[in-house]
Amino acid sequence: MSPRAAKSFPSPYSLKTPKGAEGWQELYPYYLVFQDSQRKEEEAKFWFCDSQHWPNVFKPFEVIGVEFASRCLGTYNTRHYIVPPANGIDFRIHMGYNYFSPVGVAPELIGDRVPHFMERAGHYFQNWDSLLENWKKKVLKNIEEIDSINFEALPDMVPLEDIKSGKGMDPSVQLFEDYDRLINLVYRNWEHHFEFLNLGYVAYLDFFGFCKEAFPGIPDLAIAKMVMGVDSVLFRPDDELKNLADLAVKLGLTAQFAGHINAEKTLAAIAAAPKGAEWLKAFEDAKDPWFNYTVGNGFYGTDVYWRDNLDLPVGYIADYVERAAKGEQLHRPKDALIIERDRIAGEYAEALSGEAMETFQGKLGLARAVYPYVEDHNFYIEHWTMGVFWRKVRQLGQLLADNGFWENAEDILYIDRNRVREVLFDYANAWGVGTEPIGPKYWPAEIARRAKIINALAQNRPAPAFNEPPAEISEPFTVMLWGITTDQVQQWLGSDSGNKNELKGMAASGGVAEGKARVIFNPDQLSELQQGEILVAPVTAPSWGPVFGKISATVTDIGGMMSHAAIVCREYGLPAVTGTGNASTTIKTGMLLRVDGTNGTVEILKK
Repeated sequence: MSPRAAKSFPSPYSLKTPKGAEGWQELYPYYLVFQDSQRKEEEAKFWFCDSQHWPNVFKPFEVIGVEFASRCLGTYNTRHYIVPPANGIDFRIHMGYNYFSPVGVAPELIGDRVPHFMERAGHYFQNWDSLLENWKKKVLKNIEEIDSINFEALPDMVPLEDIKSGKGMDPSVQLFEDYDRLINLVYRNWEHHFEFLNLGYVAYLDFFGFCKEAFPGIPDLAIAKMVMGVDSVLFRPDDELKNLADLAVKLGLTAQFAGHINAEKTLAAIAAAPKGAEWLKAFEDAKDPWFNYTVGNGFYGTDVYWRDNLDLPVGYIADYVERAAKGEQLHRPKDALIIERDRIAGEYAEALSGEAMETFQGKLGLARAVYPYVEDHNFYIEHWTMGVFWRKVRQLGQLLADNGFWENAEDILYIDRNRVREVLFDYANAWGVGTEPIGPKYWPAEIARRAKIINALAQNRPAPAFNEPPAEISEPFTVMLWGITTDQVQQWLGSDSGNKNELKGMAASGGVAEGKARVIFNPDQLSELQQGEILVAPVTAPSWGPVFGKISATVTDIGGMMSHAAIVCREYGLPAVTGTGNASTTIKTGMLLRVDGTNGTVEILKK
């Protein structure tokens, strides 16, 4: 075995393209794939697969999410706040999956960045509440404007009133402008996404670093627990379902949910019940905005949203009604979490005095103040903004399908956003000239070819990383968000010669649980979860909250202390081990597991 093979992951240039996926590179923009001309530079970097945010193969249009998110994240670190130790994160698409490579700051340059960061970040920290209120107004205004866009077929004739008013433009101008506006507005909200997010992480990391220095040996989990028990809008959709379940029990509507089949039949039964109108009014009130929520993560055009498929929320409510009728407590144990967080903080504070005590309290107070945004943004951007965005993209896709460019509305996803602009010109040009567009004779076969490539890529799981890893993984964002540590990388490389029935990961949420494993690879499988099972997945989504009342613990392949899985499990009081690397492929459904979320271990008790 060569030295490289012994200590390194494969080069992206050495991996063989899956059969049927030949030519996959041309589906994506040139700057997103590893270029032969850049091989020396690209192989000198360590790349890891971000399956936490992008677990599936991208269709060409869907790369808009990783492009906008990654670019904006980097800009806020590098150009807005001048974060001392961290620039952005470089990104590439390889065989359909996203790979990241953190860009650090040279040690000799860190000092010069500190005063700039202190002034810029300090302004936000000192004016957090007012700036955040303004942030919400900006984001909601953009969502409203996206929702107002309406793609309509070009008419047989320019309206007569346009002639008489001297407008001097035909409707194709509006079509082009609306498409450009759609892209620009979603880009604006991705800019806003990171306006506060990176600062939220920085505040937590600052508190984390202080604790590690002030309390040698303090567990990472103890630090995380000091900021839990927060009010976050990310939990609000699930809370609304629980409130509706409680109301159904109070109004005597449990029989209408019994034997639930689908939303249409259940809602009709409720409408016919004596107090059904009161419940349906509450249901309608909850839909806007809280049903702008997807069981996916918002990054894929096929993600299903509650508002578009009421079978999802009504199904969850039916399960909650059954449990509420038995007297179960549905809501998060928030009061207990707050008591626990304050107890832990108080015990550590007792070890300090004077200036150290004041510093601890100040950093803890700031971390708690900014911490809710770490999850809040997810609802406003990934769920709400992207839900409205994808709805408009599909509307445009349907318009073009109606004009013969392809068969289905979602076929538009097989074309990147820049080429969609070309398609629109083809459509408008033929309309204006009075001839037939070229697209209907070109795109159906091309989309079929692209669909085969995407399907072939999807049959293979991504390599966890590329090239030689650094001797020590110390970049704080990489550890905190993705759970990628030095030990984890060595486990990926297969250098862990310990107990083969034990997996190690991040001790993300404390407690111990035993139960049967249920391996879930996509949201469609969530209905298979049984009471008391342990959820094992490559990654979870915050919107899986309705199933957390059933499970006894969570295990994921990727994710750190501030990953969604870790945060949600702490808020629900469930043990969690994240960042195991390969739990979803090592563990099989039905295996008996012991999950120790305090020590970060998962033991296979019985296969």
